[in-house]
Amino acid sequence: MSKFADYFVICGLDFNSGLEPDRLSGDNLHCSPLERPYKTKALAHYPDNVPSNPFDGSAVSMLCLPSGLRFRTQKHSVTQAPNFHSFVITREDGKRCYGFSLVFYEEVRNRDICSAMQTLQAMYVTELSSGLKVRQVQQTQSQGPQSRSLPRHFKISTPNPSGGVSLTYYDISKDKLFVSKSIAIICQVPNVHAAKIFLENLYRCVPRKQSSINTLSLESYVFNLLYEVQLPSAGKSLLVHLPPNDPHLPLANAVIQCPAAPLELPHLDYSLRLMFIWLGVDIVVQLFTCLLLENQVLLRSTDCQRLMVVAEGITALLFPFAWPHVYVPILPASLHHFLDAPVPFVMGLHASSDNTKVASEASLCYIDIDKCKVQLPEEMAAFPHLEAFTAEIYSALDKYGIHVPNTETTRTSQEIMSRSCTLPNRPQNRRKLSIHDTLDSDRPPSPPGSARTEALQRIADIVRRTGVALDKNEMTQPTDSYVEDLRFNNSLREIFLNRFVHIFQSYENFVILPNQHDKEDWFNNRDSMQNFDKASFLSDQPEQHRLFLWRFLESQMFATLIDNKILSTWGELDNNLLIFDYRIKLLRQRYGGENLMRSLCYEPCTSAHDTQRMLDRRLNNPDFESPPIREILSNRNTFSKCFPLLDREILNKTPVVNKGSIPRASALKKGASFSRPGCLNIEKSANKENNQEMTPALIAQANWTFVEKLLKDCKAKTKRMLLAKLGAEGVTLSSNNSVDNSGAVEESTLVASLCDFLERVWSHGMQKKRGKSALWAHLLAYQEAHKSTNKLDSQYYSHVRLILAELSRLALRLENWTSPNTENKSMRTDLPPLPESMLIDMANIQAMSDVKTGIGMARAWVRLALEKKQLSKYFRMLLSDHSLLRGQYKRSAFLRCEEEREQFLYHLLSLNAVDYFCFTSTYPTTVIPYRVVLVPTKKGTTSSANVWIVLSGTLSETKRVAVPRATLNFEHRNQNLGVLTTMRIGHDNTGMSAKWMIDYVLVRNEITGHTYQFPCGRWLGRGVDDGSTERLLVGTLMPRTANEEPTLTNTGSMGRKTPRCQSPGPPRNEMKPSQIQHMLGDCVNNIVKWHYRRNSERNTTLTALLCGDSGLVKCLELVFLLGFKSARLFVFNHYLWDYFVRVKEHFEMELLEEGNGRSASLERNHQETVAVWRCYCHLVEEIQSASKALGKDGKFQLFICLSVREHLLHRMLLPMAICKVTTEMYEDNSFLRNRGLLTFLRQILLPLDDLDVVLENSVTHGISSPAIH
Repeated sequence: MSKFADYFVICGLDFNSGLEPDRLSGDNLHCSPLERPYKTKALAHYPDNVPSNPFDGSAVSMLCLPSGLRFRTQKHSVTQAPNFHSFVITREDGKRCYGFSLVFYEEVRNRDICSAMQTLQAMYVTELSSGLKVRQVQQTQSQGPQSRSLPRHFKISTPNPSGGVSLTYYDISKDKLFVSKSIAIICQVPNVHAAKIFLENLYRCVPRKQSSINTLSLESYVFNLLYEVQLPSAGKSLLVHLPPNDPHLPLANAVIQCPAAPLELPHLDYSLRLMFIWLGVDIVVQLFTCLLLENQVLLRSTDCQRLMVVAEGITALLFPFAWPHVYVPILPASLHHFLDAPVPFVMGLHASSDNTKVASEASLCYIDIDKCKVQLPEEMAAFPHLEAFTAEIYSALDKYGIHVPNTETTRTSQEIMSRSCTLPNRPQNRRKLSIHDTLDSDRPPSPPGSARTEALQRIADIVRRTGVALDKNEMTQPTDSYVEDLRFNNSLREIFLNRFVHIFQSYENFVILPNQHDKEDWFNNRDSMQNFDKASFLSDQPEQHRLFLWRFLESQMFATLIDNKILSTWGELDNNLLIFDYRIKLLRQRYGGENLMRSLCYEPCTSAHDTQRMLDRRLNNPDFESPPIREILSNRNTFSKCFPLLDREILNKTPVVNKGSIPRASALKKGASFSRPGCLNIEKSANKENNQEMTPALIAQANWTFVEKLLKDCKAKTKRMLLAKLGAEGVTLSSNNSVDNSGAVEESTLVASLCDFLERVWSHGMQKKRGKSALWAHLLAYQEAHKSTNKLDSQYYSHVRLILAELSRLALRLENWTSPNTENKSMRTDLPPLPESMLIDMANIQAMSDVKTGIGMARAWVRLALEKKQLSKYFRMLLSDHSLLRGQYKRSAFLRCEEEREQFLYHLLSLNAVDYFCFTSTYPTTVIPYRVVLVPTKKGTTSSANVWIVLSGTLSETKRVAVPRATLNFEHRNQNLGVLTTMRIGHDNTGMSAKWMIDYVLVRNEITGHTYQFPCGRWLGRGVDDGSTERLLVGTLMPRTANEEPTLTNTGSMGRKTPRCQSPGPPRNEMKPSQIQHMLGDCVNNIVKWHYRRNSERNTTLTALLCGDSGLVKCLELVFLLGFKSARLFVFNHYLWDYFVRVKEHFEMELLEEGNGRSASLERNHQETVAVWRCYCHLVEEIQSASKALGKDGKFQLFICLSVREHLLHRMLLPMAICKVTTEMYEDNSFLRNRGLLTFLRQILLPLDDLDVVLENSVTHGISSPAIH
């Protein structure tokens, strides 16, 4: 048992050394002597030394009086109650000790100090008057009459404007001088409540009157606390006797307690209730997120205790993680230069001014506690399940009747400009660029019966005073605020821990244990080793949570937890890790086994009630009682008007205390036993049941029940995945009691749940456990058993392919009568067959550098097989090896039950009905080989120019990839691009035969087998078609046939896609206006529906909806081509882009006339028209200057896409329609000249104005929004 306190300290003014200015606080000569900080010293500390906690006098004195030694006069509020605050000292070994200080003012009776202060005052006034004499003469008229003794500047610069000059001036003949002083205790465990009572009551027990001499001495109280009060052991509590509130009253009592690990969280005595009252829920969650992402955190307040409460409270919520960086909750004035540190930190700035400058503000989280304001870092990721998480916190606050500030009025206003800033009268769509804006718009509604508003709070307080309980869980017996704070602390910390338990419930499966058996070797190589399979862990997480989790997995606090997990294999157990692992174990047992079945929805905390019962038991019935306080002085000193120095000799004597003789508390009944809560005794009850004898019949029945449950779970999971993928919203499965709809669960979560289920299946009935993943162990055994067969098969198939290829080349030569050298493999325009094999897919998974663990490889293999629609087939192959199955599993295992196994495979086969991209969308850093095939219109032709391509996908895009010369078929390896969306293809137009007509391009992912077709049907080159040397192609995923080979869609007679109608002239079969209206309506409807769907429900991309064959660009091309006078009236063919350029020239003329002759006070409609002219001209100029390689059709496509992004599309139609260029180039039946068609066109495009459109880089050609400039 350790002691409650190690030291009792008195800090203040050392009369022997006199007034020493605090040089470390900077230059303070511009301030009045009463406002300057002076150097403080530890006047005495008792005992002299504690070996386990050496005394650091400079640190203690600095933190006991963090503002330095301060002087005041009787004109200040020096007689008010002393100010209590706590602090923390971090030693060089990383261990912390806590201090508790009570600051008060005492009268200075030393004449030398008073005279020195008077001298400093006179010197300050003289220097200030002489230094400002010239400036005062120059500013006499503007400043008015001034005092000769105190210059005007002195009045203005005082930091206390309410008191004026009188508070900062000291007159030795009239004023009494007071100086600050501190009494403190240094502890290793922060029992804040007991420490505060001790210091405040000890200060009141100072014998200031003759009648107080007969009471206990101050030394008796200090001696009892230092030597006779021992901290209770885990799971116990102690009743402590403390000094009374008045020397003539009985002793005060307090209960200190120690939670029992691993059932309970570590002790926290700081009030989380105060932190939420000061900051509110939103700011606390934002601060919590910043700590998890290891940003710099700076707290500011004029109250030191507020800094400590917020710092200790928010770091306690990180449990089981611990803040590993710089931690200074109270930063003394002498250490303000530490704010420039380029490392993560948590610092508390005790200052009356908020003009704080920090070097790296981009990564700084600044919290003003007093003003309830926050300044967040840039691009901060949101905490997972943020809305449900904050709603659960609000529910806990309402349960305890805690009123938090209205965060709507405390948020820092951040003006976010819309991208169409040049257009008036458009609703400002605020983009959620940070977690701050996300919380602003996604604030959960107040639950019924909440006490959040002030009116409800006042009513609730009145009702509670009458003794009526507002909540059925509210305790009817009267309780003090400290007990309520402990209960609230427990409830809130359980909520935060519950989030970590659910997020990292399977983290142990992804820990990479070292190969070294020696701990020292592991320590030496720890920095160069990867200890956690991050890619596999992230693959199981919902897509919207991966950004936050990816950043958190890179943090030092997560790495420390993993290191502690690895060290536990050598017997070094961390207390935080023990509690965390125990909670995960309880969650596993609640789900029914060691193999965790994850929940698909947000699960609130359920363990707070059980831990609170254990807390209430310790507080209501203390297990021990500290020895009573006894007088230890034989000769008492006389009364004193200040806090005296204590008897050093008495307080340095270590008494002989029999720790076993500490008496029991009188409130504890003899023979009473306290059992753990029922739900926390799962392990004990399970062991008891295991000790009972199980008959073979009972074993068989239990096994059969488990097999049936596995089969039922398989059916439920496959059905749920199918319904979610097919978009069956609002369907609740009868096998799942969750109220969550199947459509609301993300695909990655469902696939991760399937992986968990497969691990359960493969773990059932194993002969011997091999590794963490039973499925991957079985796959490795199958790979080892069929390694030789696989080599023979690969050699056989390679010979067969060579023979068939030779026969085809021979037949081609005979047909065309060409020489053997003309046939080149790189000129083939067909995709070579992709070998399909379970072992090949396993080899691809094993070659992934970012997947390290068996669990991760098993999940990656399942995702790959599911995406290739081979999962059921591969499992059938795996389970067909009966000899391997018998060697791995018992006869009662699920995998050896033939009928159930067939049903299991049948349910998995049903997943082939839908398309999954669970592998492609999950591993962004995996290197993928892509096979690219360029198919020209004329077979075998190439270009003399340098051809390049740029592939874009849902995850990233490539740089420019040079196509090898005289090559139509090549392979390119790149980090995973995701699902391919677009391709930019072009060349530099060099050489004699640069012109090249591309029919289409094929790109195949060599791992997943997905083949994408990018139709073109246009020329590349100057002087042909529209003169474009670069084109944007939109990809479509090609369906597979029964033989798993992709088939070309919409092909012509030569196997190529029919070229789309081009814009130089009207279409061959001109469409009617009604047909165009129908196409345009469907297109706009698809874009709007796509925008409001969740990511998991989108089966296409925005680029395809804009630039695809039936996209918006194609529909508007038909709109503008209707009635277009191209080749009929002009000598040369005119493109649509020529018309848009002429309109731009007309608008420029209008703007020029507008600036020269017209009045500035115009009507509103005309101002809108002028804004449209400017935005239109700006876009056309940007396109002409930024895209030299694009042809006229490509520029038209780019203009339509950018006008949708800038919300210009429907606004520009009316100015274009009344333009004289339109009359010259369009007939009367066109959309722009027919009033009815024009009205339809504007109305059908109006819904696009409400959408916040974000275009791919491949579409915009680097043209940014005007709002960004």
